[in-house]
Amino acid sequence: YADGSENWDDIVAKARQEGEVVVYSSSGRIAKLVDSFNALYPEITLTLFDLGSVKTIEKSVREQDANIYNVDIITTGNSGQVIHEMLNKNRLFNYVPAAYVDRIPVENRDPLLIRVNEALVFFYNTEQYPDGAPISNIWELTEEKFKGRVGIKNPMSSGSTLMGVATLVQHPEEMAAAYKSHTGMDIELGEGVPDAGYEFIARLLKNDLVIFKSGSKLAAASGKKQQSNPLIAFANMTYISRNDSDDFANGIISSLEPVSKLVYPTFTAIARQAPHPNAAKVFTAYLLG
Repeated sequence: YADGSENWDDIVAKARQEGEVVVYSSSGRIAKLVDSFNALYPEITLTLFDLGSVKTIEKSVREQDANIYNVDIITTGNSGQVIHEMLNKNRLFNYVPAAYVDRIPVENRDPLLIRVNEALVFFYNTEQYPDGAPISNIWELTEEKFKGRVGIKNPMSSGSTLMGVATLVQHPEEMAAAYKSHTGMDIELGEGVPDAGYEFIARLLKNDLVIFKSGSKLAAASGKKQQSNPLIAFANMTYISRNDSDDFANGIISSLEPVSKLVYPTFTAIARQAPHPNAAKVFTAYLLG
């Protein structure tokens, strides 16, 4: 962390001389900051690359392995890779501006600064189901009534979705208990399936799980109005904002056994050998402020 000896005026002056800050981001929403950042720091060009969580990490690693150092700020989820493949291999370093250290809980700044905590939730269409969520137990999604009517973003291109699926798999006892609560029976595992966590994923795939490339299209598949059979979407909670911007009818299933919400962090850190280190510090403080 920065300490009291950090001279912020000097950092800002040097950042203005550097003239640019380059950001690799897992989210396109950060592009909305360009105008307001430029209004505060017109001498610093904010250059953004909306890459998604998987490509943010892949691009950063490949460039550094080739001794190419283009990026200043990396802001992404996918905590497993960020911690093990990036932080633990010195591909980025943690920076918390001195003015914010005492205002951020330790768990949100150590080992890396968390810019925002987000969540994966289950969306349902409130127009189709005006009386409330159509399910109360996650295992219902593996049944015939929801065949071909459950959607997720591709876990191979979305780190947050991958971490969400992995979290479900890592809690087999809770998944087994939820199954028994729903059916009254102990779960029977398929051939070669080690536990109830993996069994849930196997049954979901057999039930014609719909896999999307785009999170916004997934949110539309569950939330678009005047649909006859809208999907249940395992999606990033942030897409609830599309109810306002796109007139969707998504609702969040808030009571679901064994879990209704999977919280995950989005980190912000300065890349190794960042070409504009002071501008990176200024942008980090701007994100926090």
